Amino acid sequence: MTREGRGAGGRIAAIVAVLAAAGVVTGWALRDGPPVPAVPTTSAADPVTPRGVVHPPLLGAGSSPAIGGAAGTSDAADEAAITALRQRGLRLPIDDTDVERLKGMFSQLRGENPAHEAVDILAPRDTPIHAVDDGTIAKLFTSQAGGLTIYQFDPDQRFSYYYAHLERYATDLVDGQRVRRGEVIGYVGTSGNAPPDTPHLHFAIFEVGTDHRWWGGRPIDPYLVLR
Repeated sequence: MTREGRGAGGRIAAIVAVLAAAGVVTGWALRDGPPVPAVPTTSAADPVTPRGVVHPPLLGAGSSPAIGGAAGTSDAADEAAITALRQRGLRLPIDDTDVERLKGMFSQLRGENPAHEAVDILAPRDTPIHAVDDGTIAKLFTSQAGGLTIYQFDPDQRFSYYYAHLERYATDLVDGQRVRRGEVIGYVGTSGNAPPDTPHLHFAIFEVGTDHRWWGGRPIDPYLVLR
């Protein structure tokens, strides 16, 4: 699916609405767990207990909006994390993404599921996905919800970047591999519970704890970082 041609913007908006109504790509469903693997994991040391992701409170009446007035993370710790990420100069994971289309996705409620805690970037199948930052591939993981996924640490292992619903990984990509900002690490697809006719990248950022576990941390709104 592309944004080319008359009415493309309307079609994209309609598809995003369908995703939201179906509740099939929520951050909670994709990351809470860790994800139940669809194939055996490669290490006996992989976690088998819930990672205990801390969900930020939803904004209510009288609550202050997040940085820039967008709905999303809003406390002082999140603002500090957003500032640190902006200083890192993250790039878009998919070229030519309209960042404003990502606004509000993070805190969007989807059916009976908790907030999305991520953004969905629609793109044609097999569109290259780029590493948003320098860092290390923390884990290549296959789950029923997220499908083929990548967890990437930043160089300081303060943040983890999460890419889900991939069609395939870049050739020879492995756990522990160092990657550079802009390097192709995978390709857009519909693996996991993504609608088969709606290829897209589910992208999330979270600040990991002092234990540096790849599967847990505080979710950060990607829109507030990338805009």
